[in-house]
Amino acid sequence: MPWEKSQKEKPCYTLPTVKKLLEQKRKRETSRTSPVPPTTVPQVSTPEPSICTGASSSYSDMAVGYEHWTPAPESTLNYYSSSQDVSYAANYSLPVGPVYSTQQQMQGFDTMSQTYECPVTVSSPGLSSSWSFLGPSQNPQLSFGSQLDATKLEEARMLLRGMDYSRTTGQDEDGDTILHIYTAKGLRECAFAAAERLSDLGRLDAKEHKGKTALLVAVTANQPEIVQDLLSFGTDINACDVKGQTALHLAANYGFPGVLQVILSSGPAVNLEARNFEGMTPLHCAAISHSATMKALSASGQGDVSLQAKAAEKLSCLQMLLSAGASLLSQEIKSNKTVLHLAVKEGNIDLVRDLLRIPLPNMKDFVNMKAHGHTALHMAAGLHGSFHQEDILRLLLSKGADPSIRNLENDQPAHLLQSGHRGEQLKLILKKRSASTRRRVQDQE
Repeated sequence: MPWEKSQKEKPCYTLPTVKKLLEQKRKRETSRTSPVPPTTVPQVSTPEPSICTGASSSYSDMAVGYEHWTPAPESTLNYYSSSQDVSYAANYSLPVGPVYSTQQQMQGFDTMSQTYECPVTVSSPGLSSSWSFLGPSQNPQLSFGSQLDATKLEEARMLLRGMDYSRTTGQDEDGDTILHIYTAKGLRECAFAAAERLSDLGRLDAKEHKGKTALLVAVTANQPEIVQDLLSFGTDINACDVKGQTALHLAANYGFPGVLQVILSSGPAVNLEARNFEGMTPLHCAAISHSATMKALSASGQGDVSLQAKAAEKLSCLQMLLSAGASLLSQEIKSNKTVLHLAVKEGNIDLVRDLLRIPLPNMKDFVNMKAHGHTALHMAAGLHGSFHQEDILRLLLSKGADPSIRNLENDQPAHLLQSGHRGEQLKLILKKRSASTRRRVQDQE
């Protein structure tokens, strides 16, 4: 039989592991050249940092807390071609790379096709209407549809049946199952067949050496269809890795709207307020990640189209979380910061502006929430040298920020402003608003 194991077939650890796929991705990222001419923007040899690891003094300077998986460039299952008897495997071609498309139609038998519709419900009409960016289609209810190719799925099942039992059900030295490998490479039909086998054995949520289940690998590899398939098998949607990162944390941090939509559409089982081991919810991760991208975009002179697109995707993810019911008032555990504190601290005026557009009945209370004694206005006053410092101060004041509130050191926001002429100008703005507030209170009394 063409799928019988050859005597010369190598053991299962000859498969490319998730770790090796990750190394290939890093090599491709570091060798990538900047599309902007060097005379305009200096070439950066390292990829944009993706961070969400804790409450340090500067989030953009924190260590990278997430790793990317991108399918390797092979377009066939050529890593089985070492077996001379598995001749059909070398010609067995599956789509590799991001295959997500709202209009995607894959060839196959209609009786085996699966179509998914995953609308994201909006918890508050005012939330969706207040956001200027709602995703690539400008629609908060992005449609997600795909089909499995029945022919390729059956070939994948045959391929698995021709392997050693331990090869299809066991884990290698890095803890990777064959499902992890197929998922990381974006081989959907193979991943589906592997998931069938592991699901029957109760091992669908097996974890590799960094605690990632196949679902977490699928999210990190930006594979919405595989995420949907795994969820249909009953994978644990709230499973976390060694850093406490759930699928929502990863999708929010990377800015993958398609993946995030699939997860949010899975029902009430998903925990929107799940905390990673740094005490952050997915909403916090989305805010920090968006600020990091905006900072990189600013450093590029606003001319990097890819960064502009990624910033828009991350902002869309943040909006999707809020629309699904994530709490705007949620505070991270280490420093008690809300998403507004996080946005202000990094001088992210776009995010600050969008957050303050959301209609809240208690907007004034939200704006004046404290993070270890500091309000958002205190943090804005500390943005020395930021081009957007004054604009952020005015935005906060317009929404009821109180310049008379003191922090734990008994300092008002005015006391934290920079020295010199610029600081004096900003101090006048705060004093005028403080005097106006006092007069309004006296009038009410």
